[in-house]
Amino acid sequence: MTATVDYYFTSASPFTYLGHQALRTVLSKHGADVRVKPINLMGVWEISGAVPPPKRPPVRQRQRLVEIQRIADFRGLPINKTPKHWPVDPELSDRVIAALAAEGHDPLSYMERVFAAVWANEENIADPDTLTRYLELEKFDAASILEKAQSEAIAEIRAQNTKDAVEADAVGVPTFVLNGEAFFGQDRVEYLDHALATGRQPITP
Repeated sequence: MTATVDYYFTSASPFTYLGHQALRTVLSKHGADVRVKPINLMGVWEISGAVPPPKRPPVRQRQRLVEIQRIADFRGLPINKTPKHWPVDPELSDRVIAALAAEGHDPLSYMERVFAAVWANEENIADPDTLTRYLELEKFDAASILEKAQSEAIAEIRAQNTKDAVEADAVGVPTFVLNGEAFFGQDRVEYLDHALATGRQPITP
């Protein structure tokens, strides 16, 4: 029976960027399906008690930057810890991904481009022109997808994804949910790999 992983994320997250390639490798390795579920991260943080990086104590802000560099080095990914276009509003880019999924497309390669846009390529993912270019590179109908992304139906999907993430006990992003078990953080990809490989029972509270 094919396993299905729910993938909660937002486009502006450095940790989503840093874990995305590893997740794709694990999904391919096990032939697992994935449901991509972009969320409003603030809606999850309101429940989990997290706060945006600028509001954290200085020591946590410094260690966040160390951790971003450490993970990038470990995963062999380019990184700019303080990118030009951050903070950035991820809503449009998230909704484009939701629109692609709603149309039945596989958005994973497109997502990889968008995540790297912020954290490696100094690009603005709030700019429709940036998203258009990446949609076209992936051979999608950019105009149609962008129009759909701005619809109320897609806004409702992102809002529902956020509610689903809260119900799944997501603490932040990325969170991967397999059989009701939430794996929070890019550093949990290897634990997800193990769970898929062994077929063990889910660990829940």
